[in-house]
Amino acid sequence: MFNNVYAGRRVLITGHTGFKGSWLACWMQKLGADLLGYALNPSTSPSHFDLLKPPIKSVFGDIRDTEMLIRTVKEFRPEIVFHLAAQPLVRQSYQIPAETFAVNVMGTVNVLEACRQCSDIRAAVMVTSDKCYENRERHDPYRETDPLGGFDPYSASKGCAELVTASYRNSFFPASKYNFDHQMLLASARAGNVIGGGDWATDRLVPDLMRAAASGTTEKIRNPLAIRPWQHVLEPLSGYLLLGEKLLEGYIRAASAWNFGPQSADHVTVEETATALAQNWNAVKFTVEPPPSALHEAGILKLDCSKAAEQLNWHGVWNHQKAIEKTSAWYRRYYENGLLNTDDDLEAYLHDANRSNLDWIR
Repeated sequence: MFNNVYAGRRVLITGHTGFKGSWLACWMQKLGADLLGYALNPSTSPSHFDLLKPPIKSVFGDIRDTEMLIRTVKEFRPEIVFHLAAQPLVRQSYQIPAETFAVNVMGTVNVLEACRQCSDIRAAVMVTSDKCYENRERHDPYRETDPLGGFDPYSASKGCAELVTASYRNSFFPASKYNFDHQMLLASARAGNVIGGGDWATDRLVPDLMRAAASGTTEKIRNPLAIRPWQHVLEPLSGYLLLGEKLLEGYIRAASAWNFGPQSADHVTVEETATALAQNWNAVKFTVEPPPSALHEAGILKLDCSKAAEQLNWHGVWNHQKAIEKTSAWYRRYYENGLLNTDDDLEAYLHDANRSNLDWIR
């Protein structure tokens, strides 16, 4: 996979104890990478990372701790960095706005500063969010060239993280001076609404519904008509890994911003997604009860991923229906039998990618 570029390479993942980070660590292990994770201890109980118990090296630290982060990077000397550590929740950002900006903006600065001080690093993928765009509540999907913005603190912090990344790329790692003044290519990645087994964050649709199903209760849906670009967690991870491969191989055009999201047919409402989950696991029950004084959340959010398709030849594997099937089955198996479907889901994804004859799996 990925031209075998990760086998034996030193790879650093920040935020490896989180939902996406733990899935990425699992996949990276199968690619034969020499892997180090840097993150806080898992923030939920249960947590996907604790259940998986991946046999990887971990440093438990805060990306706001500049000294510790830089020391860790210098000692490990990674060849590529995947930066996923973040405060990832929109509604929580209203409660802790200053912490959200500190983690998502200055934490990104700290990771990039660590990259500047480690000459072994050849590539870095900075993961932000589809919510980094200035949301105008339009039905047209957002392209990488659209203005950045953000209404709530979380979205604004991710827009800022994109600006920080672009500034470091222009100032310290410009493509025009690659292989002359520096040896690193820097990119950012913006994924859609990610679902899949092992997410236990609060105030997220799928984890809230799964917890309610396991406890035999009914969950309240607060924003049923909101449209989101839903995708299984393995979809953007395949994009991140493909992007990392291109950076390591010196593909200069890859050093930019990228959207990784589903096809337009999979931009569906919250209620449609909840209904699909209930159809796959009959324990899932919900009512539509918007709170009387709801915090602002975007009503429409769509991504245009044509750039990744045309320039990286990246394409999704699982549609919305398959993502829902895999997600509901993961939680059902966990809650009813205490088993994890993570490895099985990854193998099934790779099998389907191979059947689709995608470039990265050849």
